[in-house]
Amino acid sequence: MSTSVTCSQQWIRRYHPKPERRMTLVALPHAGGSASYFHPLSAALGDDVEVLAVQYPGRQDRRHEALVGSVHELADQVALALMPWAGPIALFGHSMGATVAYEVARRLQEGGSPAAALIVSARRAPSVVRADGFHELDDETLLKEVLLLGGSDAALALDEELLRLTMPVLRNDFRAVATYRCTRTEPLTTPITALVGSADPRVTVGEVEEWRRHTSTGFSLHVFDGGHFYLAEHAEAVTGLLRSTLAPHMSEAN
Repeated sequence: MSTSVTCSQQWIRRYHPKPERRMTLVALPHAGGSASYFHPLSAALGDDVEVLAVQYPGRQDRRHEALVGSVHELADQVALALMPWAGPIALFGHSMGATVAYEVARRLQEGGSPAAALIVSARRAPSVVRADGFHELDDETLLKEVLLLGGSDAALALDEELLRLTMPVLRNDFRAVATYRCTRTEPLTTPITALVGSADPRVTVGEVEEWRRHTSTGFSLHVFDGGHFYLAEHAEAVTGLLRSTLAPHMSEAN
């Protein structure tokens, strides 16, 4: 079995295989998140879009594997895992996942198979550098910061035993984000669609709008009411936006 196929089996979760797909959407989760976060989206996008949810090491069925503390290393592994997949591929990343998705897009483009679309959510552009330092906080303060973001994963962390298991993953992911630096400045040839909550406590609309600097072929910004996890409140609208963003590329592929 080839290295890329083995890597794909480790990193990719297919909750709803769709043999008639016309587009593959690779979904990359937030800090502390897992592939299952995208299970509802996988079902909602219809028969022509198959979602490949990325499972980072150190969580769920990969909980016994060593954590990866670098965005660039995560992107290397995800890009390798996508090699066996034919047909048009789009990338969708939320929060930390948006930065990883951007780096995967760079690798796909450099490999001669650029992504059809890059959709980024709740994350400042790679060119916007800000020192958060969440990974340096003590457990109690870090938990408060996570709860401030309002995600369902954060609510689960109120369980003391689950918190003990979750904290190393959260700290690792926040460290990966804090130490990330964009090493390539030329724009992608992939169009970028950016999404953000109007009341996100950790990213401003202006910081998200800076994503336009990272593409040469088209940019759009969509602001939703809500905070960092606005997706939960606007699941239907986000699904519709994803479908409308992907539709032109599906047409081109057939």
